[in-house]
Amino acid sequence: MSLMDYLHGEAFLNQHAIKLSGDCVSFFVHYWGVTPYHYDNPLHKHSFFEVCYVVDGEGGYVDNGIETPLVKGTMFLSRPDIWHQIKSQSGLFLLFVAFDVIESESSETGIIQFRELATTEKIIAKVNEHFPSTLIWKSLLMQSTNIHSFQAEIVLNLAYSLLISLHQIFTDDHRKTEKIMVMRTSSNLHRAKLYIRDNLSQPLQLNDVACYLHISARHLSRLFSTEGESFTSYIRKVRIRRSEELLRGTKQSIKEIADETGFTSVHYFTRIFKSETGLPPGYYRKHFPEDNPYKK
Repeated sequence: MSLMDYLHGEAFLNQHAIKLSGDCVSFFVHYWGVTPYHYDNPLHKHSFFEVCYVVDGEGGYVDNGIETPLVKGTMFLSRPDIWHQIKSQSGLFLLFVAFDVIESESSETGIIQFRELATTEKIIAKVNEHFPSTLIWKSLLMQSTNIHSFQAEIVLNLAYSLLISLHQIFTDDHRKTEKIMVMRTSSNLHRAKLYIRDNLSQPLQLNDVACYLHISARHLSRLFSTEGESFTSYIRKVRIRRSEELLRGTKQSIKEIADETGFTSVHYFTRIFKSETGLPPGYYRKHFPEDNPYKK
């Protein structure tokens, strides 16, 4: 992008991307900024958040009397009511945005998150040109250089996404790790269930499913126990549910259904099916309610 592109994008954002709202939190943006040569400024403070991204150059950032070096790819946070200062003898190429949370239009979760951001100790982050927030910021400015009416919503969505992503950059690493672990746990359990559903005709041993997910069998067993059931009982439940569907909705024989749902024999299938539903498979199919298209 040329400098004129950056400045054109800045002008558009300052005119149109002022109030940004989403399901979790709403923002009021005081200003968007692009400064190709930012030198020393006086020690000062704001009543709002300001986040700066160093596109190029070197300098230093002073926060509460502590100075940290600034280099290309640094993102830094100015918290409300904290004395701070930007220093540079050669000039910094900065992108910046200043904003407040509109608490009256935000959820309790959003309010808490940004109140925590105001007291975070992580105010410096090293990013690169491929970092999500960096890509969003540059994409936002690029989209703003040649805007059409139907693209305005894209720009506003990008601007909102940027402010949300900035919060994530400066949150505690330990908390982010915990959130990642929770998400991974949910994802692994979901993948395990999909694998089971799509491979019912196979033996589906605990070790085999765990191997597919690249986790230990013990860990996989714990994942299922978090939902109050064992790995084995879950598979049995899915096998029975699928066999019920096949009995109601197909003309397959009892043996074919037993094979497709992973039971080793018709006898075993009949015994387990009756123990779970109270009816043998043949009787279940015959006496299923009147909407069964295959009832004779």
